[in-house]
Amino acid sequence: MSTEKNVEKNIDCNVAILGAGPAGTAMAAHLGQLGVPDVVLVDRHDFPRDKTCGSGLSPSAIDVLKELGVWAEVEPKSYRITGIRLVTPQGKESWQSAGTALEAVVCKRHVFDHILLKKALSRGVRFVPNFNVVELMRDDGRVTGLIGADGTKVRAKTTIIAGGTHCRLSGVERPRRILQAIMGWWDDVPFKPGHLEMVFDRMLGPGYGWLFPESDNRVNIGIVYEDATHDGTAASAGPNGSRDGGPKKENARELFTRFLAKHYQDRIDQGAQVGAWKGHPVAWSYKIEELTVPGCMTIGEAALLTHPATAEGIYQGMKSGMLAAEALADVSRGTANEAQAFARYERDVRKTFLASFAVGGAVMRRMVRGNGLDIFMRATSSPLIQSATARLMAQI
Repeated sequence: MSTEKNVEKNIDCNVAILGAGPAGTAMAAHLGQLGVPDVVLVDRHDFPRDKTCGSGLSPSAIDVLKELGVWAEVEPKSYRITGIRLVTPQGKESWQSAGTALEAVVCKRHVFDHILLKKALSRGVRFVPNFNVVELMRDDGRVTGLIGADGTKVRAKTTIIAGGTHCRLSGVERPRRILQAIMGWWDDVPFKPGHLEMVFDRMLGPGYGWLFPESDNRVNIGIVYEDATHDGTAASAGPNGSRDGGPKKENARELFTRFLAKHYQDRIDQGAQVGAWKGHPVAWSYKIEELTVPGCMTIGEAALLTHPATAEGIYQGMKSGMLAAEALADVSRGTANEAQAFARYERDVRKTFLASFAVGGAVMRRMVRGNGLDIFMRATSSPLIQSATARLMAQI
């Protein structure tokens, strides 16, 4: 795409957004949708660019895309999911299908993120690529913008941190928990068309493995798990300080190899691996707190808004970005000051995610660690209830 180079040493704007992932681009696009002017979005990469991710978009994510007015562009580039295969820790298998009804989609991140960026640009947002932010500008305790490695400064009335797991520029050092993910891609691996797979194996508990079809002939297969080498102590505390079991020290490639051998070896032997395996950390927390400091809001995974049980972050990132945009729109209209807008954002994020994180996430993790998921599946053996269960899993 056509992008501008970092030739200016000073850029002034109303809103500066660090990070052009789903959280940052969704916020930028929604600000344009709401008529908030003079928005600058910066990223250390140019687009299109790839991102290691399962690339699944849940029903909730689809709803957000419709609100953003971008679903019509995403849907034709996506693989439709109309059913799910669940495997419990004790090996019980359940196939559920919604028939022709759309349950979810898989859209490759280099396609999906670029679509969101183009929508933001079409609404007047300015994109500055190849911008490596090294620190925040501050004035008397207030965040006033971004400073790049080349000395470029972006001064802003409001600065947004949307830099993902590794970004800690907001100045807020919250306790975080880490999941590790590793995945690979294969062509011509047999799978049931229109169905994703979620495999809950004790070797991964409380994580899981998956198979997501990206097209008629390509799938991505991966796992997500807790690793004691990354914040192991913090990872053993539940939402109210309770213990849900500590993580073990694992080698990602060895664990993934064992998982593949147990669950997918026969199928991947019929296909061909595409490229190398890729891994990435996922940061999360049961708690939702400290999302703002004077002059600055944090959204998406940088704010630890990732689901504790599924590690889903795309929906949470986009939705938190939209909530932040709606709060800032009040400032732009003159109906709220910054303090009121920031308080609204934090309140809306808690209302949207807290129950799912603290209740749904904790319950699901305990069910997977123990026998709860198997007991639940046996108790809900009727096709109608199992179908509802599959839909619930897709929504978590």
